[in-house]
Amino acid sequence: MRDQKKADEIAEQRVQILSPLLAEGLDSAQARQIKARICEQTGISERTLRRYLAQYRKDGFSGLKPKGKGERRSDEAIPVNILEQAILLRRQVPSRSIAQIIQILEWEGLVEPGQIKRSTLQEKLAERGYSARHMRMYADTGTAARRYQKKYRNQLWHSDIKYGPYLPIGKDGKKKQVYLVTFVDDATRYILHGQFYPTLDQVIVEDAFRQAILKYGVPEKVYFDNGSQYRTKWMKRACAKMGIRLLFAKPYSPEATGKSERFNRVVDSFLAEAVLEKPQTLDKLNQLFEVWLEECYQNKAHSGLEGNISPQTGYRSDRKALKFLDPETIASAFLHCEERKVDKAGCISFAGKKYEVGLTFIGCKVDVIYDPADISELTIEYEGHKPFKAKEMVIGERSAPRPKLPEHLKKAPADSSRLLTAAARKNQERKETQIPAVSYRKVRKEGESHV
Repeated sequence: MRDQKKADEIAEQRVQILSPLLAEGLDSAQARQIKARICEQTGISERTLRRYLAQYRKDGFSGLKPKGKGERRSDEAIPVNILEQAILLRRQVPSRSIAQIIQILEWEGLVEPGQIKRSTLQEKLAERGYSARHMRMYADTGTAARRYQKKYRNQLWHSDIKYGPYLPIGKDGKKKQVYLVTFVDDATRYILHGQFYPTLDQVIVEDAFRQAILKYGVPEKVYFDNGSQYRTKWMKRACAKMGIRLLFAKPYSPEATGKSERFNRVVDSFLAEAVLEKPQTLDKLNQLFEVWLEECYQNKAHSGLEGNISPQTGYRSDRKALKFLDPETIASAFLHCEERKVDKAGCISFAGKKYEVGLTFIGCKVDVIYDPADISELTIEYEGHKPFKAKEMVIGERSAPRPKLPEHLKKAPADSSRLLTAAARKNQERKETQIPAVSYRKVRKEGESHV
């Protein structure tokens, strides 16, 4: 009777876990979001959750009762010595699956084939703290399992790119995928800027980054994943110009950017609603997203913030002063920089065009600073020289006159050859220091007439 009561209590707990998924009218996006939240709160795997749901739909309340609990005690399901061996196998190789552990036990003759069920062993290992989730949590590699949060706003920003829906973009009317770029404040979870873009390249990150900085100032640090859109030479130069510390997550550690990933899962609910509106343009999609963001996230209570305040309240009530840069500094930081070698005509090749730099820099490698939106004029930087502008070279029907030689390259006047004068002086010094040769024919022994 006592075992039956315990089985009923377990089934009741499982019904409570499944109750959010039993509501009518849930679409796939909402169900996926609810499952992720349940797994995060309860610690059970998504596979176990699917199994509970299937059992409930098939047999109702009784389907959620533990199998075989009425006939025998749970402690007797797996002998203690066998469970200890299973734990040892998991500790030796944490990546071993339940099926592999059972197979080893059967091959070693410790248990009979089919004696141990995968679900039972998995449950027992989880009770003892040796589930796959526990082993990953305490792995040596990757980031710490403990959550972290900055104390003040603009101490750290996160950013991520999420794949969006398909829209009819372009003259051909074909549907193409759009991409959402967001910047999130670590301390308050406030979305500093979020926007859908038609392409997947570094330009969309630059634009979102610029808009966030213009609205809310510069952060102390930014933290990105290792996507090619973030690991660029431009990002390093821009952060250095604005005094921002640039950090990247360790490879293969998605949990390191958990705040951005968590918000991306929240966006799934917006995408499910946006499908019903059937937006036909990118502007329309961004308008819908802006309204949803303001009403359904920024001003909504957030469980991750103290006092369950909203991200907007948390950000605006922070006493830490915002740091804004002057427009010229920001404009300079968001320019691109590439290196080019000056050819023998004093020109460089850039974006399929020729630009005149000057004969002074022939053979030198110069830095080309430019705005991707306007390359009619470039800024040239070279160590020891002031930055100057370089315009596109115009090739006409006739050749232009040869440019005048700079003053510092013109021939200097001379009254005599310094080379020949120095050579004569060197020759005289050689003659004076040279020891004359001894002629033995002139040396005679005393009293002899021959040498």
